[in-house]
Amino acid sequence: PTPRLAKMEPTMGGNAPKRKKKKKRKRKVEKEMKNDEIFSLKRNKAENLVEDEVKMSSVLETRKPSEHSFEKGKVKGRKYTVSVAIPGSIVGNAQSPELRTYLVGQIARALTIFEVDEIVVYSEDGTSKSVEGQFEGNTKRADPNVFMARVLQYLETPQYLRKELFPRHPDLKYAGLLNPLDAPHHVRIDTKSLYREGIVVNRPTKPGAGVWVNVGLRQCALVGMMIPSKTRVTVELPAAAVDPKGKLPRTLRAKAVAPSKPRTVNGLYWGYSTRLAAGLGGVLRKCPYKGGYDLTIGTSERGQDAAGKGFQLPSFRHILIVFGGLGGLEDAIEGDETLRESEPEKIFTMYINSCTNQGSRTIRTEEALPITLSLLRPHILMNSH
Repeated sequence: PTPRLAKMEPTMGGNAPKRKKKKKRKRKVEKEMKNDEIFSLKRNKAENLVEDEVKMSSVLETRKPSEHSFEKGKVKGRKYTVSVAIPGSIVGNAQSPELRTYLVGQIARALTIFEVDEIVVYSEDGTSKSVEGQFEGNTKRADPNVFMARVLQYLETPQYLRKELFPRHPDLKYAGLLNPLDAPHHVRIDTKSLYREGIVVNRPTKPGAGVWVNVGLRQCALVGMMIPSKTRVTVELPAAAVDPKGKLPRTLRAKAVAPSKPRTVNGLYWGYSTRLAAGLGGVLRKCPYKGGYDLTIGTSERGQDAAGKGFQLPSFRHILIVFGGLGGLEDAIEGDETLRESEPEKIFTMYINSCTNQGSRTIRTEEALPITLSLLRPHILMNSH
C-alpha cells in the first residue's frame, strides 16, 4: 500500500492547480457575463431614455400652433391686441448698415416671440415720411424710421411672397442674412394649415370665377372675388388642407378673409402690421382699431415699479406700450408740439419702470423691449377681455 500511495501523491498534487485554474476561469467567465448583463441593461436603459426623448420631442413638435391651433374646442379666439411703439432713431445709432439691419432683425424677433400685433415706428421730432416712393438707401443720411419700417415689413412677409412684394432696394441689402421669424403664418409648403398668406397672380380665369392666389403650395388657390393683381391677401382653405390624410382637390378653392380672423377665431398669432407715425401724437391719434387704445403704457426709469407686488394691469381691448429713444420718452414728448400735455403721467394711462436697480447707467431700447414684455406678459395673458 505504501508504494501505491507514494505513486498517487504526485498525481493528486499535479491535478490540484488545474482545478484552481478551472475555478478561476469559471469565476472570470461569470464575472464577464455579469458585466455584460449590467452593460446591456445600462445600454437598454439609455436607448429607452433616447426613445422617450424622441417621443417627447415628437409630441412637442406636433403641438406647434401652426399645425394644431384649429382643433375644435381646444383653442379660443383672442379678441385683444398688443401694440408697441418704438422710435426709429435708435437705428441711426448703429455704426454700419449691417449692424442697423441686424438691430431691426433682433427687434422683430423679440416682438414676434411676445405676439405683438402692431409695431408703430414714430419720429421723435414729429416729422412724417412715407415708406413709398424713392429712398436714398441705408446710409447715415437716410431716414431711420423708413429704414426700420421697411425691414420690419420684409421680415414679417412669408418667404414665398417677398420676391413679388419687395423689389430690390438698398435698405434690404443685408436683410437676407437675418434670422427668420418662423411665425405661424410663415407656413411651409408641406405643412397643413387652415389659413395661408397669398398674393394675387396675373393668371386668366373664367368670367366671374374670381382670381388665382399663390398661397405657397404646389398649386394656386382660386378665390371667388375680384382682387387687384399683386395684392397680399389672407385666405381660408377647405378642410382637406388641414386633414393630414386628406388630398388637395384639383381646383383648390379658398375664401379671402380678414387678416385678423386667425387671431380672433382660432387664437392664432398671425404676424404684425407696421405703420409710421409723426411723433407720439400720431401714435395715439391714428390708431387703426375702433375706439382707439384703451390702455396706454409709457416706459421710463422714472416710472412706477412694474415688478412690485401690487402692480396690476386693468382690463383692456387694445393695449399700447411706448418706448423712448436715446434720450428717453421725455425727449420724445418735448419734441412733439402737437401734444397738449408735457407730463408723461397725464399722457399715458400708466407710466412704469420695468427694471429697477439696474446695473448699467442706461438700458438701450432693444434691451428694454424683451425686459418689459416679459414682465408684462403674464398680466396681458390674464386680460379679462
